[in-house]
Amino acid sequence: MIKIRCSILVLLLPVFLLAQKSAPLVSRIAFGSCGHQEDPQPVLDLVVKHQPDMFVYLGDNIYGDSKDLSELRRKYNQLKAKPEFQRLKKAMPILGTWDDHDYGWNDSGRHFPLKKETKELFLEFFEEPANSPRRQHEGIYTSYMHEGNGKRLQLILLDNRTFRDDLRIYRGELSHDDKYFYPLDYYPHQITDSTMLGEQQWKWLEGELSKPADLRIIGSGSQFSIAYNGYEAWANFPHERQRMLDLIKKTRANGVVFITGDVHYAEVSKLEEPGLYPIYDVTASGITSTWLFATPNENRIEGPIMENHFGLISVDWAKPDPTIKMEIWDVRDNQRIEHTVPLSTISFK
Repeated sequence: MIKIRCSILVLLLPVFLLAQKSAPLVSRIAFGSCGHQEDPQPVLDLVVKHQPDMFVYLGDNIYGDSKDLSELRRKYNQLKAKPEFQRLKKAMPILGTWDDHDYGWNDSGRHFPLKKETKELFLEFFEEPANSPRRQHEGIYTSYMHEGNGKRLQLILLDNRTFRDDLRIYRGELSHDDKYFYPLDYYPHQITDSTMLGEQQWKWLEGELSKPADLRIIGSGSQFSIAYNGYEAWANFPHERQRMLDLIKKTRANGVVFITGDVHYAEVSKLEEPGLYPIYDVTASGITSTWLFATPNENRIEGPIMENHFGLISVDWAKPDPTIKMEIWDVRDNQRIEHTVPLSTISFK
């Protein structure tokens, strides 16, 4: 009897594997950041209305800003209890990474003393499985591979808090450059031993980018492709941003697009690099938060959008050259940004 069952299993295994490969491919990813747990969040109901395959939180998912773990847990529970969050959770998978306010403290990095404890609260909120690799290493970086119809979409979620060195505080009033009409908080690191991701995460990321994939969506709490503006961003670690660009070139990783948050407005930025295709960065930041102005950004090609909103990336896999549509939808369900590129234009020739 055991032999018969084993024989049947061997016969069915190729069929099962074939069924897995032909499963529907992820083609619509919604994302957002910066939602205050005490405020109504109608943007989440609009996400449900648009029926994406998943929703990705990109940080400041709550405004914790506390070294009291019971207070942080209370704020997570406050978000979890919201009817609009419950409707989102019922409608689709929810994934996420963090930024500073849910990590624990404004603009904090690797020296935040409770980062192990806040990691556990984060993983609990996102219902991370007990056997998840996220629970086996420091930090919360992770990745997902979605396959179907001979195509692969990789979603990589970075941790830009756990390992990041402190920022360099700007001591001046205003820059001599007139475009900075506001006081600058930080200025770029000049020394290359300062880090954004840390060696452990960089090593992991090289392995991820070496995997075959047609399109790679990389989620980061901090903006990647923008020009320096004196606030938090990868631009404060120019050698780390260059390391990312060099790693994409080294691994020949096709189809990298960043999705980011943090700044309380939406925009699309385009970073040009010799020997590499353009690196687009779609910022969706404002589930509830807003800001008074958008900073100068010479890499901005769309936006800014100052109203509350969410981001959406849609891939048309049916075309011979698949297209990637980047959108921002505001709280009144108006499409405010649409920028579409063929996959071939963000791939190595």
